[in-house]
Amino acid sequence: MLRREPISKKDAAADSRLVALCDWISKIEPIIGADFVPVSVDASFRRYFRLKTEHESFIVMDAPPQEDCLSFVLVAKYFEAMQLNVPHVIESDIENGFLLLSDLGSEQYFDVLKKNPSKVDALYSDAIDALLLMQHRGDVYKSSLPPYNSELLRLELSLFRDWLCGVHLNLEFSDSDENKWQACCDFLIDNALQQKKVFVHRDYHSRNLMVMGDNNPGILDFQDAVVGPFTYDLVSLLKDCYIRWPTDQVRQWALYFYEKLDEAMRRQMSEQQFLTNFELMGVQRHLKAVGIFCRLNHRDDKPIYLGNILYTLNYVVEVTPHYPELDFISELITEKIIPIWDSVK
Repeated sequence: MLRREPISKKDAAADSRLVALCDWISKIEPIIGADFVPVSVDASFRRYFRLKTEHESFIVMDAPPQEDCLSFVLVAKYFEAMQLNVPHVIESDIENGFLLLSDLGSEQYFDVLKKNPSKVDALYSDAIDALLLMQHRGDVYKSSLPPYNSELLRLELSLFRDWLCGVHLNLEFSDSDENKWQACCDFLIDNALQQKKVFVHRDYHSRNLMVMGDNNPGILDFQDAVVGPFTYDLVSLLKDCYIRWPTDQVRQWALYFYEKLDEAMRRQMSEQQFLTNFELMGVQRHLKAVGIFCRLNHRDDKPIYLGNILYTLNYVVEVTPHYPELDFISELITEKIIPIWDSVK
């Protein structure tokens, strides 16, 4: 989390969006005169500021044109209707991309999980229970969300091919390599499309969950919600790109989720089939993630995420040896990417 002194008039004058944001804030009665400070660094182009009055605390989001501010507002309403804990939209200026939100505090799952091992099981149980509620109560909102379809899944996988292998490592694919890569993509996409379709947060992990005294967890960064595979958010949570747990512990938490599924669903899907869905969904997500981390470095000048790439690729190479259909990816990572990584980054 980024902590600084309150924004000064000099700071604001150097940033045209900050000027407009300050002007908007100055007209909202509950927060007139409040100091505000940056509170987080985001992988997107959004910025967040905390405003404190004598008795209350608020969050202001600055979402520039390339970010979809309206989606945040709409999805927040769905979550609130599901009685899940998300920031409440108090005021909005959709045209300019400004939102005034309730403040869910500063205790991020990531920080508490690192510092307080005694709370780990309880926090993950809460997060999984909230995910199950999201999938159950979110059924009525699925028609309002975009689909996590073949086109989107393939586009996400291409981030690995284009940004990690291409831009960052300058690896060239032969025609044979390209065919093998596309076959791997087909296999992963088929797995995703065959899964039950549910309300998917799409970035449900330790840095987007807040520790709350009531109705834990607080859920952030949900504006990209889609209708998609039921294991996607579970993978995001348990095979987190920012914090790692022993394989046996991840399996135990995953099976806790499975055992709480509707009985009819469990009759149609064995425990082993569920774990296969979970593992393969993880490969898709992690290949996408490392592509995004490279794009953040090269396109958006955010090199900090490069430090998560080998960490994330380890999830992939743990799974791929169990699936001959993914031999090309396994060999690509273990024989080409990892050996040259330190010399490139």
